[in-house]
Amino acid sequence: MSILCNIVDTMYVDTSTVHQGRRTYTRHLLRESYREEGKVRHRTVANLSRCSEQEVEAIRLALRHKGDLKELVSLEASLDLRKGPSIGAVWLLYNLAKEFKMVEVLGTGRQGKLALWQVLARIIDQGSRLSAVRLASYHGVCDILDLESFDEDSLYENLDWLSENQGKI
Repeated sequence: MSILCNIVDTMYVDTSTVHQGRRTYTRHLLRESYREEGKVRHRTVANLSRCSEQEVEAIRLALRHKGDLKELVSLEASLDLRKGPSIGAVWLLYNLAKEFKMVEVLGTGRQGKLALWQVLARIIDQGSRLSAVRLASYHGVCDILDLESFDEDSLYENLDWLSENQGKI
């Protein structure tokens, strides 16, 4: 096969639709237009008919922006990325606490859940009550323990509750 194209002018997706009886057939071809001996010629590069409409549109979009494809690919400006709360460590420790009957012993009320969180927070990070509150903001504690939001004062009040109920616990 001889070289047909001296200069590739344009690559494009050629779509045609044919109606035969009650059926409609659509074909998509990736084609290039070029000049040969002064005449415009067309050559099929690929048959895209088996591609989905989204894939064909993506190819069209890429061809339209082939000069600035890097800008098209850069999604950072168009995406709003947010990190959700971490749940792995809390979920694991909560399930271990249930297995060791800590949840049963402390109870399922707010004070029992706060006490459980203080134990779990101490295992995850050896910090203060304030650091336990900050830690809760990064972890899905309230969702996993089914606990309303709290602050460090709530945890200090919980220490009083623990002290009062130490014998029963």
